[in-house]
Order: sequence, then C-alpha cells, then structure tokens
Amino acid sequence: MPSDKNNKIPFNEDNYTHNIERDNERKLDRRGFMKTLVGAAGVFAISSLPWGAIAAKELMGLGEKEYPHKKITDVSGLAIGDAVEFKFPGDHDDAILIRLSETKYVAYQNACTHLRCPVFWVKEEGEMICPCHHGKFDVETGAPTAGPPRRPLPEIQVKVENGAVYAVRVKRYEV
Repeated sequence: MPSDKNNKIPFNEDNYTHNIERDNERKLDRRGFMKTLVGAAGVFAISSLPWGAIAAKELMGLGEKEYPHKKITDVSGLAIGDAVEFKFPGDHDDAILIRLSETKYVAYQNACTHLRCPVFWVKEEGEMICPCHHGKFDVETGAPTAGPPRRPLPEIQVKVENGAVYAVRVKRYEV
C-alpha cells in the first residue's frame, strides 16, 4: 500500500503561514526544484552538443588548416632584405612577407600580439618593430625579443613556385 505521507500536512499549520496558499506551497518542494533544475541542465547540455562538436572540430583543425593558395609577389619583384605587405587568409588579415636570403622567405600576420598594432619591418636593424609600445620580434622565428608582447607572431607558411611566392597556411602560435 503506497504511503500518502508526502501529500499530507503532518501538523496543523494554523500559525504564521495562514496568509500563504497552502496547496500551492506543497506542489514544488526542494526535491521537485532540484529535479527541474537537473532536467533543465540536461536539456541545455543535449541541445548544445551539436554546437560543441562543430566548435571542437574547428578548433582542432586550426593548426593544419590550409587556405586557398594566394600569390603574394613575384620572386624577381622582391629584393633580399625587402618586405611586402599582403592580406591573408582573409581580406582583413594583414600580413608581411620578408625575403631573408636568395631562397628564404618568412611571413607573419602583421598584428602585434600585445594590442594588435601593425608591425613594421626595419631593414637596417633587421627587426620587426611594433611602434605602439616599442615591441620587437625576431624576424627568423617571430618570437618577441623586447617590449610587452609575450607571444610570437602567427607564422604564415609560404611556398615558392614558378617564380612566385604563395601564402599557403597560417601556423598558429598556440599549436
């Protein structure tokens, strides 16, 4: 025989609670509230799984994400020690290509990792400089050498093919 203990008021509550509707007070107790809370959290978790899977897939592929190859310049158009600015991978992503030797090219996203100021190549000093807070980056690795930046510049991998330099992919500094 099922107990109706929970459905009954165990004692006469004819004291300070007389102005509260007693029937509605007993419909949602702590246990019921916790069940509702856990149920809502479960529904939220299940409904966000597809978005989480998409975000995880995107974040996992950032290190190896390859973009359509974009021609930066012709090899003959860039002397050793010179630099050229370009946009990669999007039209709003500034980047800089520097020719270090006859066959060596380096490219980085052209935004300081401190506060996103543009970074300039100073040929005479052989350094990449952020003029906003006097940050400096090593041209060989993109690592910060002075100033407030703590993270290296994201490297853009380039490929020389048929007398032209192409941007291939962005190598994230987090990877």
